[in-house]
Amino acid sequence: MTKANQVKRRGLLLALSSPSGAGKSTIAKSLLESEDNLVLSVSVTTRPKRPGEVDGRHYHFIDDAEFEAMVASDELLEHATVFEHSYGTPRAPVDAALADGTDMLFDVDWQGAQQLRDHMRADLVQVFILPPSADELHNRLRTRASDPEDVVLHRMSRASDEMSHWSEYDYVVVNRDLDVSVAGVRAILHAERLRRERQLGLVEFINRMRRQLEKS
Repeated sequence: MTKANQVKRRGLLLALSSPSGAGKSTIAKSLLESEDNLVLSVSVTTRPKRPGEVDGRHYHFIDDAEFEAMVASDELLEHATVFEHSYGTPRAPVDAALADGTDMLFDVDWQGAQQLRDHMRADLVQVFILPPSADELHNRLRTRASDPEDVVLHRMSRASDEMSHWSEYDYVVVNRDLDVSVAGVRAILHAERLRRERQLGLVEFINRMRRQLEKS
């Protein structure tokens, strides 16, 4: 397709949420590997850099004073404090990506999705990932890490609360089969890209085509 025949499109924000162990991060990784026009949102954080992490790729590592200044000047779309360290999504790179027609993927909990919804509802597509059953979730949590049973049970209890927010999302995917779930989320992404209101260049595209037809 030539550039002249392309329709300018505004990017979108794809937010994936799920209880721990439902498969959200695995689905996100697969989408990022297969979708050319999808990039992962890189958060700022006040926690120390871990071995192997790269500033600007895994996180933007900043100190508490910088983080507080960003919150005060409304530079973050969403932010939270977890285990004494703060995390947040800078607004500027998101705005730039959307204007350029690039889609951004967010791996967030329900609270992060709620804050994104407050700031960017028209650009946001929310997908909640559910496990196929409580037993399967329990099995996944037990086999994916070496946590003691009391920690697993605590995560199961938290999962119940997290699942109560499913109705706040645009789409719900039950992750019975990973390949099917990835295909489902990809179908959601492709359909949302075609929404009329996101295709900013449609009027120009159609008018140009009509002029060409009238001359023929």
